[in-house]
Amino acid sequence: LDLKTERPLGLDLAARKALPLDFPWRANMRDGHAARGLLPTNRGILMLAVAPVLDGNGGGPARGMMLMGRLLSASDVRSIAAQAQADLTLLAPGAIQGREQLIESDAVTRVYRTFDDVYGRPVMTLRVDVPREVMRRGQAAVTYASICLVGAAVVVLVLLVTVLNRLILTPLAVVTRHAVALDEGRDLTTRLDLGRTDEIGVLARELDRMVARVAESRTQLVDQSFQAGFAELAKGVLHNLGNAMTPIGVRLASLRERLRAAPSDDAEQAVAELQAGAADSQRGADLQEFLRLACRELAGTVRAAQVDVEVMTRQASAIQTALAEQLHSTRNEHVIEPVRVTELVAQSLEIVPDSCRQRLVVDTDDTLRKLGVVRVARTVLRLILQNLIINAAEAVRDAGKQKGVLRVSAELTREADRQQLHLQFRDDGVGIAAQNLERVFEKGFSTKSPETNHGIGLHWCANAINALGGRIWAASEGPGRGASMHLLVPVAARETVSVAGAA
Repeated sequence: LDLKTERPLGLDLAARKALPLDFPWRANMRDGHAARGLLPTNRGILMLAVAPVLDGNGGGPARGMMLMGRLLSASDVRSIAAQAQADLTLLAPGAIQGREQLIESDAVTRVYRTFDDVYGRPVMTLRVDVPREVMRRGQAAVTYASICLVGAAVVVLVLLVTVLNRLILTPLAVVTRHAVALDEGRDLTTRLDLGRTDEIGVLARELDRMVARVAESRTQLVDQSFQAGFAELAKGVLHNLGNAMTPIGVRLASLRERLRAAPSDDAEQAVAELQAGAADSQRGADLQEFLRLACRELAGTVRAAQVDVEVMTRQASAIQTALAEQLHSTRNEHVIEPVRVTELVAQSLEIVPDSCRQRLVVDTDDTLRKLGVVRVARTVLRLILQNLIINAAEAVRDAGKQKGVLRVSAELTREADRQQLHLQFRDDGVGIAAQNLERVFEKGFSTKSPETNHGIGLHWCANAINALGGRIWAASEGPGRGASMHLLVPVAARETVSVAGAA
């Protein structure tokens, strides 16, 4: 009812015989607890309150619940604004982002706040406009004070600049020009010698002393770098030559054993006996049969020896190529050759020791064959692949396995506006701990026995890859779960030859 006219307001809430089942206050009314809130109706926003019916002293038990409300009209909003002495405006919900918002300008400060209904949904937004009169007057006072301060500051600044220029800026400019001259001329023999006793003088003397120490250190560093470069170069060459010589030594030992076991002495004795004349015909027939069998065995030994000699010839050629590449590395760029990745892996396997090849099954997938021909530094890359294959075989051995699998895959990617060859070698060996994934490429670091490993294989690989403009990194899921070695090598552009030039 309207308390003034005592007429029904026609609210949709009052038209119901009972409150909706989802009405949030049903529990409050059942338990006799008071509540208040806002509720949107067909006549506008209703300020709603419910309280239990108690005795005259405000005691219980509750004898019912009283539900009362008042529509929030425009006149009510103006009345609230007059009481608060502020400009209050009722807005629709969703006028702002979030529940509260503060917008400040030079003339007014606007505060927005969104209120929820009893269902917890936004029902209205109130805006309060507060004129910034105090701020306007304060700004005027600040402006006047600022003008006075600026005038005084200009006078003080002129005096400070004069003093600073004489005592600090000019000496600092001298020090700065000296430092720039050192950087541009790389002449570490010049000195400042300001002859001052203040802080700038101390700085100048310390700078001269530091330059003297840098000059001495640079001289020592150049000398040590010269010696260390030769030592590092020799170590890398010896390591690669050792890897290449090992299979040659194994095959030489095998060839020597086969030649020692060949029946050459017995065959010579049989020939001598036949030439001297056999005692009887049966003895002569036996000697001839023995010679036929011995010749067959010697022929097999010779054929096997030819295979070993051919393999050792290729391995020796690889050593000679590596030495020639090393000799020219200080003068020329690496030789770029067209090569198939499958052939590159096969060539690398040829210079791997037999013990490593017998321990590994190298599984090359279709990605290598689909790549076709790529232009890379074949000689250097072959030595890198050899080191990786040997490391994979040793990882399988350290894992306690008789035989392991090395899976090789490849793809062409584009990085830094260059085409790159991405090679991945994944073994099922002992794996790499997470803290050692980057250290495996450090000089002197190795997870194997120091008697057989010196920690220069992967270090040399990293240096060689960096010299080619690529990079190498390791990945592993942990000890006992294998490891992956990733190589990223720049691929040279294909050479195009015109028809006239080809002719």
